[in-house]
Amino acid sequence: QVQLVESGGGLVQPGGSLRLSCAASGSILRINAMDWYRQAPGKQRELVAGISNGGSTNYADSVKGRFTISRDNAKNTMYLQMNSLKPEDTAVYYCNALIRVSFVSPAGNYWGKGTLVTVSS
Repeated sequence: QVQLVESGGGLVQPGGSLRLSCAASGSILRINAMDWYRQAPGKQRELVAGISNGGSTNYADSVKGRFTISRDNAKNTMYLQMNSLKPEDTAVYYCNALIRVSFVSPAGNYWGKGTLVTVSS
């Protein structure tokens, strides 16, 4: 059984910083792509940033230059460093990953339960 657990959310003032973590655990053979999504109240879930197993990254235009995604493959962990936070960054942030658990099955799509980030003065 694979689990993704996010941590690091909280309340921060505009202009502040937070670092989110997503730790994968269980019977993991390989983690392919990992992504951060977010969902603000009353809005659809959106892709924030993604990172491949090899380290290639992509970002939503709204966070480019402010957020940095990274991963530690040895620890099965992904991070999101968020700087210059704005009130519009307020959302539940979710971890998503494509994970292979065996040689005979394709990678499955897994989600964490989310961590709340609130940007407010």
